[in-house]
Amino acid sequence: MKTIIAACSQNLSGHRASVQTALHTLLRAPWPSQRDVRSWLQLLAVLQWVLSFLLLGIVSLLLLIYLVFTSFWPISALYLAWIIFDWDTPEKGGRRLPCLRRWSVWKHFRDYFPVKLVKTHDLSPSHNYIIGSHPHGILCVGAFCNFITGSTGFGEMFPGIRPFLTTLAGNFRLPLFREYLMSGGLCPVTRRAIGYLLSKNGTGNAVAIVIGGAAESLSCRPGVTTLILKNRKGFVRMALQHGAHLVPSFSFGENDLFRQVVFEEGSWMRSIQQRFQKMMGFAPCVFYGRGLTSVRSRGFLPYARPITTVVGEPVMVPKIENPSCEEVDTYHEMYISSLLKLFNENKTKYGLSETDELHIL
Repeated sequence: MKTIIAACSQNLSGHRASVQTALHTLLRAPWPSQRDVRSWLQLLAVLQWVLSFLLLGIVSLLLLIYLVFTSFWPISALYLAWIIFDWDTPEKGGRRLPCLRRWSVWKHFRDYFPVKLVKTHDLSPSHNYIIGSHPHGILCVGAFCNFITGSTGFGEMFPGIRPFLTTLAGNFRLPLFREYLMSGGLCPVTRRAIGYLLSKNGTGNAVAIVIGGAAESLSCRPGVTTLILKNRKGFVRMALQHGAHLVPSFSFGENDLFRQVVFEEGSWMRSIQQRFQKMMGFAPCVFYGRGLTSVRSRGFLPYARPITTVVGEPVMVPKIENPSCEEVDTYHEMYISSLLKLFNENKTKYGLSETDELHIL
């Protein structure tokens, strides 16, 4: 009996010693610094944003279809009824939630790159505006961060101005994703939606349009400053019809966030991309960024490169209900001149050289 008790005592002592050793080892281990914690928060903020834009709509659609074949089918039926009832809301200004714009996660999102907004001229709340956002890049990070989140101080720089950002109308047909987009102030890039914001929503509205669109994303790569703009004149016509001033903006560094496999014009892969773009409204780009665990690994997260969005001088536009082609061309040329001026005055400040030129196709 004494032998058993002694053996148990020895085991307990050994166990206590091993626990104490483990605790001492844990306490001696270096704790994450504040810088490490901030880096992790920034990475998670960007991760949730990328996953939301790439997967939220598709996953929600597949989930609702799956529920149709289960005992939870009333959920899908009720949401379908809601979408039918709420069908026109995206075309009528959406359903913006100011609390979402002030969400603290967007500050970590901003600091990951970081993203900065630069103001060059005032915008009067007594007018409406169309802001041309250039370049498109892969995921329009600069446009989203500056015009949808409040993290870069748009509201403080331009008091009385309500920013909106346009995106593909098809995104507003995807369940849950449409609610996510509208809550931030996104609206479809359609004549009806833009016209509503410029004519039936009062003044002080600034509708940002990524004019180059999907076609421009196909040529996106670091060191290239090529815009698809020469034949994009619909935004100018709408500005004239509603008397909205035109404001150029350029996000320096937008094209440095990803690496893309660019297929040459005339190649069969380029033809497939262009055909898909015409049918679906967006182009399937072959790109990669950094991985989740390491900057050196490849993945779908953008690289941490600084983005500086400079908002330029407004081009004053009169209200002409039925503008002629000559009038549209005149103001289109004025807009391009203002954009070129903005680019040339700021390119050396934000990472480009004096010899870099803005190519407009």
